[in-house]
Amino acid sequence: MMTGKLHPKFPWRRIVMTAGLLAIANANAQIVAAPSRTEKAAVDALIPWLLQEDIQLRGIPFSEVIFDATGKRVLAFNPKDETDGRVLKQISGVLDAVTEQLNMPDSVIQGIPRINEVSSHFEDLMHELLNKVPGFSCDFPKTAAGATQRSGYPDLEIIDQESHRVYYLDPKLYAVGSRDSSFRTFYFEPKVATNKVGEDAVHFIVGFEHEKPTADRHWKFTRWDLVDLSRFQVKLKAEFQGSNRDMYRPEAIVATSGNR
Repeated sequence: MMTGKLHPKFPWRRIVMTAGLLAIANANAQIVAAPSRTEKAAVDALIPWLLQEDIQLRGIPFSEVIFDATGKRVLAFNPKDETDGRVLKQISGVLDAVTEQLNMPDSVIQGIPRINEVSSHFEDLMHELLNKVPGFSCDFPKTAAGATQRSGYPDLEIIDQESHRVYYLDPKLYAVGSRDSSFRTFYFEPKVATNKVGEDAVHFIVGFEHEKPTADRHWKFTRWDLVDLSRFQVKLKAEFQGSNRDMYRPEAIVATSGNR
């Protein structure tokens, strides 16, 4: 069972403190144009550390990320436990039904051009069928602020009414031959207001594998895998971002076409 002990090579508290200073500095920046001492100190502390750590941290237990971000435990699935075994059988039946229904020639996903646009239909059908399982309650998990938010991890929350255990379920779609790909397919963004992990729970990813669509955009899903995330390890990649609104500020533009 996960204890919440911080990863020995991962200075969570240093990052949190620095992020907090940057947040305070950013708030101050809304009032004064010049960077504050707090902002400069935070950036000066953060950048050298990121460079020393080679930008990316690897092998971070996901269970510890969840615990430190939410205070909730990621519980390991136990196949020998009676409740876990029963719940697994019920979820597996639903996943078989989802695959069968969405593979049908007249299913809602057939004709959709992009796989990213198919994902929400999997969530919707899983939500519908899981709620039909006797003794199950399935919903889109609420944020800490009490709002329903479809984006962000996790997508579905199952409550087994008999045991009151919670199981989070997040579907992923991937192409045949890409199971060993190193491209990012999972992310978790820790935020206070939009956090959707509100309970100690078993965390599942369900991956649906699909063939390349035919010329008429027919999708065929060939298998599914249910993955226990209790031993999942993630990476942290530092990235500084900016939007078009940040870049194209009138005071920053030095020339424009047609105005020479």
